[in-house]
Formats: sequence, structure tokens, C-alpha cells
Amino acid sequence: MSVRRHLLAATACLALVVPLGPATAGGHPPGHDDAAAAATAVAWQRIALRTIYTEGLSSPPVGILYLAFTSIAVDDAADRVQKRGGSAEAAVAAAAHGVLREYFAATSAANLDADLASTLAAVPDGPAEAKGVRIGEKAAARMVESREDDGRNDLSVIYSQPDEVGYWQPPPGAPTTGGGMAGAWIGFVDPLVHIRRVKLDGPDPLDSHAYAVDYQEVLETGSSTPTPDLADEAATARFFAFNPPVMYRTAVCDLLTAEPMGLSDTTELFATIDTAVATAAIETNRLKFEIGFWRPFQAINDLRDDGNPATTPQPGWAPLVPNPFYSDYTSGHASATAPFAEVMRKAFGDDVTLTLKSPLLADPAQRERTYSSLSDIEHDALHARIWGGLHFRDAMDDGYLLGHKTARRVMRAMR
Repeated sequence: MSVRRHLLAATACLALVVPLGPATAGGHPPGHDDAAAAATAVAWQRIALRTIYTEGLSSPPVGILYLAFTSIAVDDAADRVQKRGGSAEAAVAAAAHGVLREYFAATSAANLDADLASTLAAVPDGPAEAKGVRIGEKAAARMVESREDDGRNDLSVIYSQPDEVGYWQPPPGAPTTGGGMAGAWIGFVDPLVHIRRVKLDGPDPLDSHAYAVDYQEVLETGSSTPTPDLADEAATARFFAFNPPVMYRTAVCDLLTAEPMGLSDTTELFATIDTAVATAAIETNRLKFEIGFWRPFQAINDLRDDGNPATTPQPGWAPLVPNPFYSDYTSGHASATAPFAEVMRKAFGDDVTLTLKSPLLADPAQRERTYSSLSDIEHDALHARIWGGLHFRDAMDDGYLLGHKTARRVMRAMR
């Protein structure tokens, strides 16, 4: 069943008709034509990852915006072509191509054009192909137009917090723009969907017992020189240091290649995941900008009195995983993980098997992990950021709370 969902863009609302809730059990298997179109949609998700992250070198939170733009346009095209007729394969390919080429022509135009030609070569020439292409191109154009002047890359957004205990300050090597905060503008980008902001209680006070407990935990478990008894924790931290949107998206593409769904279910799933993750990322980066809570490596090395007798500075302490150039609260990794898991959980249930890949690890034997539940993924991903020395537990817990609630509100808004 199709329903309308309204996605707010910079200057206009896109009314997109989509089916909600992938038919993962008890539904009819896709027919040949539908299966071919769904496979094309998955293939273009892989192309989007390559374009945005490998060739475009986008950071995880910036890239998720472009993944969302692409998935929304593809979902729009898939819905329209199924109602109006035409080649669905041509429609979804043209939609993805149109969005990605608009934003990544400088790095990927030739590859994207070749990808589109390859897709269309498998579609019989004729009116159906031409109609599908037109539908896809128009969906891409609507998406691009809706995001004009939406706040992306606004260099007038400058991070600035007092140089006092508790506040993150840009370390050496930080960007020269945005006040030293990477992607300072992300928290001020126009939303993709209207939802209420999730209320959080903010970081624990520096003089609190809770802060001292978190401080000691990351001090002991997140060091660049882990003790032998922390080998498993260190391995998990290193594994989840890879780009989370790429890790999770690749796993879903692999799942849907092995166990395909119909076109509508496929494109709706990606659009919902990306809208939820992008929405959480915008809110997370807004909190990072406005609160500016310091990261563990700064807190542990700072010799100034933080007002807590239970914290003892350790000059020279370094985290296991290099820190990105923005503050602790809340966790950006949580904003990528929790909404993804919540949407997947709604679609498949918690007990879905996914194989995650972290291809940059030196040891090939450590590059893949197969999880039998979303809860297990969330558990390891959450603790990985503590064991990597990147976050206090409070930033992770609140980041997951933000991500789960955001995803549920996004799914309700998109019904």
C-alpha cells in the first residue's frame, strides 16, 4: 500500500508516495521485472557509496546528506514509474545518476555516465525506456531544486567556545574554516522532514560522580597502549573505526542481493534509513556546535582543576583511535548507528543477520564480522567508541537515545 510522506527541503516540500514497511515475511516474492528493478536500485546504492565516499571523499556526516538526497529521488522515481508505466530500471538509475552527477560531477561524471549507460544497455530500447529515464530525471531535478540554498557548506557558521575546562577546543591540524570544527554548518542544514527535536539532558556536570566514572572508564579502556586483557576491546574499537554509513549500507546491499525484496520495499527502506540517519546527524552536529563538550583526550591531559576530586590528569595519555575535529557530545557514530538499527529493526525485526566489513584493517582475518542481531551491532558499536578513547559513555548513551527517538519520529512522519 502506498501512502504520502512529506519531506521538507530548503524551500519546498517534496510529496513522495511510498510504501511503508518492507514486506520481509508473508509477502509475495517479486516478479522478474520487479526483481530486476530492485537489483538495479541496490546496484545504484553501491554506486552512490563509491561516488560520495571513495571518489568524493565526503566525511561520514556530509556524505549521509547526499545518500539521503539520492535515496529519496530514487524512491520518488520508483513510485511514479510503477503508477505511470515505463521501465523501472531506467527510472531508478536515471534518478540516482541525476542527483549524484549534480553534486559530484568534478570527481565522478565519467564513471556515473558509464554506470548509467551500462544500466540502460540491459533495458530494451523503446518508449518504456525513454519514459523511465524521463521519470528518473524529473525526480532527480525535483530533489536538487528542493535543496537549493539549504545551508550546506555555509562557511559563515563559526564554532566558538570559551577556552575553559569542559569545552572542546580545536587541536593542531583542525580545519581552518568553521572555527576549527569540521562541518560546523551541518547542524544548521535545512531538515529533510519535520519532527520534534529530541530533548536530552546534556553532558554530566564536571563535578559529578557520573562524570568521574565515565572519565575513569575511558582512561582505563581507551588508551593508545591497551593492556593484553583489553585485546578484544581494542580489536572492536579498531573495527568500528571504519566509516559507519559505508559499513552499514554495504551490509544491507549484500543482504538484499542475497534475499531480494520488491522494488518499492527496497527503495523505501533506503530512503527511510537515510532520512532518519541524516536527521539525527543534523541534530547531533547542532549539539556538538552549541554545547562543545570536551573529548576524553583533552580532559585527561588537561592539568587545570575541573572541580572533581575523583579525576586525575594523565599527561601524555592518547586515545586508541584518532579523534575527528568536533566535540564529544553527542556521538556522531551513534547518530549513524542507532537510527539505522531502528529502521532496520522495524522492517526486519531485531534478529537479522548482517556481515559488516572494515576493509582498512591490516589483518585480513579481522576485516569481517557477522552479527545475528541489530542489538549486538549496537552493543559493539557503542562500546567501540569508548574503547577507542573517543567518547565518554554519556555521549554514547545519549547519542543512542537521540538516534532511536529520531528514527521513530521520522518513520511516523513519513507514513
